[in-house]
Amino acid sequence: MQTLEEREHRIRRLTGKAIGDFGLVDDGDRILVALSGGKDSWTLLTMLELLRRRAPVEFSLIAVTVHPGFPGFRTEGIEEYLRQSGFEHRVVPAPIHDLMLKKLEPDDVPCSLCSRIRRGVLYTQAHELGCTKIALGHHADDFIETLLLNQFYNGTIKAMSPLLAADDGKNVVIRPLFYVPEQEIIAYASEAGFPVTCCACPSCGDPDQKRVRVKALLEGLESEHRGIKASLLAALSDVDLRHLPHPRKNGGAGG
Repeated sequence: MQTLEEREHRIRRLTGKAIGDFGLVDDGDRILVALSGGKDSWTLLTMLELLRRRAPVEFSLIAVTVHPGFPGFRTEGIEEYLRQSGFEHRVVPAPIHDLMLKKLEPDDVPCSLCSRIRRGVLYTQAHELGCTKIALGHHADDFIETLLLNQFYNGTIKAMSPLLAADDGKNVVIRPLFYVPEQEIIAYASEAGFPVTCCACPSCGDPDQKRVRVKALLEGLESEHRGIKASLLAALSDVDLRHLPHPRKNGGAGG
């Protein structure tokens, strides 16, 4: 059984590997860390801070928590922990709950709308705070699940990128937990004693959501054949276009 220090070392190493492999952090970066209060964002912030202290380049961090307006979502524990740990931090209100009530039908899944609003708030905050990068807490399982979701339901081979220039042409999004499995984060966050805070969204964990179903599928496959998730993650960086079909846009060869 791993100790907290051993687990922290492994996650820090995997985070540093992603930063190095994909060029996620540059000298002089000011990084906005999207801190929802969940296990992933706490792990992300902690790993970036640990790496910052020993990195050969200088960069700074500021944690930004988007308050979605869901009844029951509290930020006091988040703010107190960050104050005691010496992190620069900001809580920003967003009308996510109100817009969900106005725009969505009772059976609609709110995740897409919530994500768009959060991303817009983070982009605005990054500009106001002079940040050069926005760090999100997507881990290895998120990348794999997104790959399968797009294949199953959208007919595309697409996931997420560890380094993404946003459509607005101004912001850069980084995902340093690319190599970190979710189970490592679950164990680490529990042992580290972070004040993990539920988003209080009424749809959180709904078993009918497509992502929850894909997650269950992957867990079942992994339990039968250990290494399947690692293989899928590796496939994201090893795409052989020569052996994928590309229809001719001009309608094919003439006769």
